[in-house]
Amino acid sequence: MEKKTLAGYERNTFKKGPAGRLRKEGKIPCVIYGQNKPVHISIGAKEFDTKFHIISENILITIVVDGKNYEVLVKDFQENMLMGQITHIDFFEVARGQTLKTRVPVNLTGVSVGVKEGGLLEHRLHEIDVECLPKDIPEVFEVDITDLTIGDSIHVNELEVPESVTILNMMEQVVVSVTAFKEEVLEVEEEIEEGEEAEEGEEAEEGEEEAEE
Repeated sequence: MEKKTLAGYERNTFKKGPAGRLRKEGKIPCVIYGQNKPVHISIGAKEFDTKFHIISENILITIVVDGKNYEVLVKDFQENMLMGQITHIDFFEVARGQTLKTRVPVNLTGVSVGVKEGGLLEHRLHEIDVECLPKDIPEVFEVDITDLTIGDSIHVNELEVPESVTILNMMEQVVVSVTAFKEEVLEVEEEIEEGEEAEEGEEAEEGEEEAEE
């Protein structure tokens, strides 16, 4: 799996004021939870943005704080959407030799035959729940959809999974499928047209009856 290293700086004040000053200095306030009591730190925002274009729960990170290494995963984070900035991160410290539960993203590759024929691609599961040792966490589950025709689907039990990884999802869950989108749209349009014609016919009959009276 992918591993990255970050420099961490211990912090002793946890109020909003000091946290705000840290952000102005280009740092992100963080907390490491897990094996012992929470460790409050900060990391460089520029270093984090450079190394992490996408924040994911399945990337093992080594944070070095005053010469001590913490092996962690991102558990949660807060973001200022207007500024496009990460404002706080919660890390979870993992224990070597102990399994953990996390999520691994699903990446679709190829262009489906069914989509070329006019079908609709439905990506239903974007992440897979797994349990394994930290060192065995897959970076991603690659799913080739090239051969999917209209009506086909790929289920969880069809994924390529290393022996050291246990899938926690139901095996019959659909990961991705191709449905007959255009046919369904045409059927709905035909039903609407038939309904409108029936209503027009009823209105015409009512008009004739009124005229006879």
